[in-house]
Amino acid sequence: MAGIADVARAASVSKATASRALTGSGYVSEQTRARVVEAAASLGYVASTAAVSLATGRTRNIGVVMPYVSRWFFAEVLEGIQDALLRHGYDLTLYDARPGTEGRTRVFDDFLARKRFDGLIAVGLEPSDNELGRLVSIGRPVVSVVGPPSEAGVVALDDLHAARRATEHLLGLGHTRIAFLGGGGEHQAFVDATRLRGYAVTMEAAGVEPHHVPSAVSLPGGYAAAVDLLGDTRERPTAIVGTCDEVAIGAIIAARRLGIPVPSSLSVVGIDNHEYAEMFSLTTLEQSPQAQGARAAEMLLQRLREPDVPMAEVRLQATLILRSSTAPPPGVPSVAVGSAPAPR
Repeated sequence: MAGIADVARAASVSKATASRALTGSGYVSEQTRARVVEAAASLGYVASTAAVSLATGRTRNIGVVMPYVSRWFFAEVLEGIQDALLRHGYDLTLYDARPGTEGRTRVFDDFLARKRFDGLIAVGLEPSDNELGRLVSIGRPVVSVVGPPSEAGVVALDDLHAARRATEHLLGLGHTRIAFLGGGGEHQAFVDATRLRGYAVTMEAAGVEPHHVPSAVSLPGGYAAAVDLLGDTRERPTAIVGTCDEVAIGAIIAARRLGIPVPSSLSVVGIDNHEYAEMFSLTTLEQSPQAQGARAAEMLLQRLREPDVPMAEVRLQATLILRSSTAPPPGVPSVAVGSAPAPR
């Protein structure tokens, strides 16, 4: 197996220069660096993580903390993070910190304190739990995917804007009896609370009374709440804004089972552009979780390269994707519509 001395000899440089070129621990001209990298590749040389850590004081490992791994949004974000880190030669350690579990407590009280990483990416941590603040206090750079402004960098969808756009779409079609489905309760997530606020503010600005129907933020949760909501013929809305696509799809399934045609009698719009959205012809506000994950990883790596660069807050704008789950309410003439990007 080739060693650093073999790489140095092949590239006609000293071992110290070869080490600097491969670890990024000191200045080496781009021409020399390219020559060393080419020599290492031709010899099949791979620097050990321990050696790199000793030379640079860094592990080239990024910790990622998220509450769920199997759910669509989190899995997509993780894929984006991993792709970006691999491109830059970084490893990833995933901490599955499910809410209310002993494992989550151990992640924050034990594993993260060991600092076996150069930086952290936190996905979907709730500000009320002060967990993001605890991560920042560890002394490593932190970027948050989803969340309010903080000492950490933030990459997230502009949820207030997305909910406003979804609600304005329905109001523009002529709906006034519009319900917001999803979220609520004592432990309402920051994202759902923000989207509910965007809906409520838009309804009030239009002179229409908002109507929030709490539900679990899942397809079964949306289905169960929609069955109860739509089963009341006197109070039934003509349109629903789902806090996410899964809740909105649950509402569509409930409407179908109750014999309520979508969209002629009920319009439904979601937020996400979930992988199932096309299957249910769901009108939605599209976000890209993979892009958010990749952007967060790039932001963190930039901070590692340039420690004096301040952390940024990036709020991404959603795009309205029109499908066949929305239409004017009964009795209102139809209008021609098409997909449109969200205005800035």
